[in-house]
Amino acid sequence: MQKEASSKSSAIIALIMGTLAMAGCFMAWSSFAPLAAQITTTFHLSESQKTLLLATPVLLGSIMRIPVGILSDRYGGKKVYIALMIFVLIPLFLVPRVHSFGLLLIVALLLGMSGTSFAVGISYVSVWFPPERQGLVLGIASLGNIGNAISALTLPRIAAKWDFSMVYNVLIGVLLVLIVLFIVLCKEMPVDKTKTLKGSLAVAKDANTWYLSLFYALTFGLFMSFSNLTPTLLNGLFKMNPINAGMFAAAFGALCTLVRPIGGVLSDHLRPMQLLQWVMIGIGVFAVEMGLTLSGISPFVTGLVLIGVIAGLGNGIIFKMVPYVSKGNTGAVTGFVGAIGGLGGYFPPILLGSLKQMTGSYAGGFWLLAIFAILCWFVLYRQFIRGGSHIVQ
Repeated sequence: MQKEASSKSSAIIALIMGTLAMAGCFMAWSSFAPLAAQITTTFHLSESQKTLLLATPVLLGSIMRIPVGILSDRYGGKKVYIALMIFVLIPLFLVPRVHSFGLLLIVALLLGMSGTSFAVGISYVSVWFPPERQGLVLGIASLGNIGNAISALTLPRIAAKWDFSMVYNVLIGVLLVLIVLFIVLCKEMPVDKTKTLKGSLAVAKDANTWYLSLFYALTFGLFMSFSNLTPTLLNGLFKMNPINAGMFAAAFGALCTLVRPIGGVLSDHLRPMQLLQWVMIGIGVFAVEMGLTLSGISPFVTGLVLIGVIAGLGNGIIFKMVPYVSKGNTGAVTGFVGAIGGLGGYFPPILLGSLKQMTGSYAGGFWLLAIFAILCWFVLYRQFIRGGSHIVQ
């Protein structure tokens, strides 16, 4: 009885700290977006340079999810989480101390490592809970994504009240507190010492890994893209000031994150792939709506809110299915799916910036999002709904 109570306590602490550490890392990962207007002025950036800068942290944060997830499965999420947060302190220290766009891009790339916290968090938290609770638990753990919203809400205010350097001093302080708490409060997760790199990489041979990756590239890619681009879009389209634009970006990030556990819970009780079908249709519809309302702030923001809610539900639905792809390799599967999903958030800002520079309008980006949603729906329908393939019964 005492051992069971201790195990339950360890699981709850792992869930709480895994979520908080992810939130802290996501605050660092998304720190450029709320400050885009100030950075653009300071470094005299063009539209394409600005969107490249916003996308750069997403690149390393996506690609490195695969090895970091595998390391977490093999050596333990606590060790990997602590090492990751210590590493992220380095680019946070450097950001306010660089004075050229080239160096800022390099530091932004290093800062991208904070995005790998998602793979560690899911790997670390999932092992403490039984399969029938995975949808809810992983949905709660994924609330760490709300770090994007916290950044959007707080960082412009910190910069306005103090200065740009203070923003990164605060982020360093947040991570230092989390590192200490993680060391003191958390236990290491059980790991399989016999697990090999070849065994972890075997998840890449499972077609379901790639299907989930494609779908996550749509839903999480949308979340990351709009979390980063909302301040730029609202400023460019409606001349909104950075603090107000940050509030809207925070609302988008918070809604998208808070509904994620609901997607997980729904997937615990209903057929995930049927639910996901409606997610893709909804994204396609509201992408078209936003593309048609670029001159009206009310309908545009309404579309932004609704597409965020739908994407958030989709994120929760997809990650309900991750632990079923390859038992004991949750970190590896999370790494693969998270990497592709992250890359789904890397290319759209660059593409949107280039389209805006070439055509003078953001509309083309929304048409491409609608087309991608239709493509994902077609794959889902053929493979899982009409084709009868499944991951979860």
